[in-house]
Amino acid sequence: MGSLIPFQDLNLLPESSSLAAMAASTSTTTPIAMKIPKLEPKLEPFEEALETTPPHHLQQLRELEEPQDPFFSTPNPIPNPISNSQLTPFTDQTLTHLSQNSAISTDENNVYSEFHRISELFKTAFAKGLQQYGGDILVRDPDARAIVPVPEENQVSAAVVVARKRIPRSSELVRVTNLGVEDESYFRSVVRRTRMIFDALRVLSTAEEEKKHGVGNVKRLRGDLRASSVMRDRGLWLNRDKRIVGSIPGVYIGDLFFFRMELCVVGLHGQVQAGIDYVPASQSSNGEPIATSVIVSGGYEDDEDAGDVIIYTGHGGQDKFNKQCVHQKLEGGNLALERSMHYGIEVRVIRGIKFPGSITTKVYVYDGLYRIMDCWFDVGKSGFGVYKYKLVRIEGQAEMGSSILRFAAALRAKPLTMRPVGYLSLDISLQKESLPVLLFNDIDSEQEPLYYDYLPRTVFPPFAFHQSGNGTGCECTTSCADDCFCAMKNGGEFAYDHNGILLRGKPVVFECGPFCRCPPQCRNRVSQNGLKSRLEVFRSRETGWGVRSLDLIHAGAFICEYAGVVLTREQAHIISMNGDNLVYPHRFSDRWAEWGELSQIYSDYVRPSYPPMPPLDFAIDVSKMRNVACYMTHSSTPNVLVQFVLYDHNNLMFPHLMLFAMENIPPLRELSLDYGVVEEWTPKQLSICN
Repeated sequence: MGSLIPFQDLNLLPESSSLAAMAASTSTTTPIAMKIPKLEPKLEPFEEALETTPPHHLQQLRELEEPQDPFFSTPNPIPNPISNSQLTPFTDQTLTHLSQNSAISTDENNVYSEFHRISELFKTAFAKGLQQYGGDILVRDPDARAIVPVPEENQVSAAVVVARKRIPRSSELVRVTNLGVEDESYFRSVVRRTRMIFDALRVLSTAEEEKKHGVGNVKRLRGDLRASSVMRDRGLWLNRDKRIVGSIPGVYIGDLFFFRMELCVVGLHGQVQAGIDYVPASQSSNGEPIATSVIVSGGYEDDEDAGDVIIYTGHGGQDKFNKQCVHQKLEGGNLALERSMHYGIEVRVIRGIKFPGSITTKVYVYDGLYRIMDCWFDVGKSGFGVYKYKLVRIEGQAEMGSSILRFAAALRAKPLTMRPVGYLSLDISLQKESLPVLLFNDIDSEQEPLYYDYLPRTVFPPFAFHQSGNGTGCECTTSCADDCFCAMKNGGEFAYDHNGILLRGKPVVFECGPFCRCPPQCRNRVSQNGLKSRLEVFRSRETGWGVRSLDLIHAGAFICEYAGVVLTREQAHIISMNGDNLVYPHRFSDRWAEWGELSQIYSDYVRPSYPPMPPLDFAIDVSKMRNVACYMTHSSTPNVLVQFVLYDHNNLMFPHLMLFAMENIPPLRELSLDYGVVEEWTPKQLSICN
């Protein structure tokens, strides 16, 4: 076979007009300058029956070369199977002389055959690396040189915000102090927004992998790596321009994280694996390393954790069984902790705790600031020398999140033992909910929630069902497939993943209903199966009545329905004259649009508008019958959103108001909603309906 055709870019078809010129140039002895590395794969015979690509498809191939969807690409660049030593770059001075008797046919079929052959070789070469990282061979690494088309139906968006140049982490140490209320609110909103983007990318990436390979067919889905990689490329990691000592603005004590990568994204701890985060001596202004944060997770056998006082073991010298096998050295992070003690610099402490209810069976909770009071070299339990540090928590901080987790676990098991005084009822729902709803008041003698009938689901007027037309549903018998009737009603995709997490907010979600043949455990019946978290109505000095959970609530998880008796406009006008409490669904802010909002990732991101929702013109009466949601307080930065859902009828004018978590909500943290136009509400309405 003849020599390889010297295309300048193997991923672009040659222009037809240049074929003759190429043939003429190679027929002489003039050397040709190769602008690309000369790759010489094993030569294979031409495929005789390859279909040629017409010239008008050139633009489509160029579009395939551009990153179609880096969100679903592998989290880290996959190593090139060809090492650098095997690639010899060619410049204008290093010329490759082609043999005089290497003739290039002007037949376009041979040109296109050679093009397709080389493309297939590249795709085969990179496929193994892609599968090694849990990816699909059709998902192309941005650094790969192979043309691998990506199915359009699996793409979120074709237009991606241009990746910024990665800026290395700053070594400049700063401390943030004297923040006002508005400053705290601003930084909190920035952190919440960043974490919502991370969660949305992670959930969508994991759902896409499950859709491609099937649920349970991938050993470990690392959507967190993909999400963090995309956010780093877009410049969305926080606190990279300064190395903050002390508290991170916008991160509260007790905040929970499920992934180490999320700690890196918000700048709380910058090491993916190491337990000590520090500025290296090579980057420090005084030539000495300085520690800024540590993770205490019990990974070292000599650690001692008493809460406010920690005996922290330095890093290094462990085998794969977490046993000390050599002496530790005073270098790296160990030296950084000693220097932080010398200069009196506090460190952030994040505890890693095994937690069966979390996504990864482990959570990381931020527990505040500690000072390093002492450092010494000691003989560890395994007989090897280790460095130990005494960390003491700074007084005057909020209660540790890890302590709250332990208390909530004990409270779930034995509420009366942990709180012998204060409980007015162990279940105000009277078993109408799938889990008991507790009522707690240790402030005054108020017992108002006991005077209302508990209503687990909203009551709609009969005509709402009659106007919805004939009942229709899917024919799925086991679990709904992606192409079932109910999926089509939602625009061709389900609103939830296989764990019941809301993938992205929508104007309205159609769940499977009474006319569907699928079982109650169907993935598209998330809001119909009752409470998944144990909720507690409690008395508060600041907000009157409030709601909190005894369980950890994952971001995007269903919480409960906002229930009451639905009234038409005319009925609401009459009832309101009696001073009864009414809630107007159209006033709730569109917080659903924030969940899954990726405009900072995709430049052409458009807010979901299908299925369309007409303006809502009804009220919910909670003056006599209500449920636990009616006691949630208002907040302009809520942690709960309202998602409209239909399942028992198809009348868009009367949807259910389902509540989902906007962030990871720790146990015993108050739940809050954005009720919208609060300026028009009276204090009495806010105190009862909050």
